[in-house]
Amino acid sequence: MIKKIGEQTIQFNTPPTILETACIVGPKEANGPLAKYFDQCLDDEFWGEDSWEKAESKIIKETVNTVISKAKLAQNDIDYCFAGDLLNQCISSGFGLRSLNVPFFGIFGACSTFVEGLSLASIFVGSGISQNSICATSSHFCGAEKQFRFPLELGNQRPQSSQWTVTGSGSAIVSRSGQGPFVTTITPRKNC
Repeated sequence: MIKKIGEQTIQFNTPPTILETACIVGPKEANGPLAKYFDQCLDDEFWGEDSWEKAESKIIKETVNTVISKAKLAQNDIDYCFAGDLLNQCISSGFGLRSLNVPFFGIFGACSTFVEGLSLASIFVGSGISQNSICATSSHFCGAEKQFRFPLELGNQRPQSSQWTVTGSGSAIVSRSGQGPFVTTITPRKNC
């Protein structure tokens, strides 16, 4: 089913399928050239919540519910969830996805979180442990600024060239069945 090639590459004899995907984004992302490809674009960063962290939890929860619905699956068809975000202890994904009621693996890989989740979900599906697994990630510009950079409450001036963390969430269902695309190999990096 799965074999190791070389020092670090994993190859699937029966490649897992990316059955379905979903994405919800904030207002800044909705104004970009990719807006038509998102499942939902929000009008404001709070999305009816009273904090950025609660809004991010709601965004990841709704993104996962959307991908399950698009795949025409029930929540109990999901065996495992691999998800994370940029906040301490994966708080947004942990709280946002607790109602999913499936085994949850919290991942903190910053920008690599989604690909790490996709890799782990593929390994679980490819090994036969899981029929369907979800991978998901989220971030919220305002929450990330508060934690990592310049808290917005301080009114700091940001140069035009500074980076901007996305407000949004993406999710995918990795499955044993489906027409593709497929995950054929995974090559994790070495921590040198």
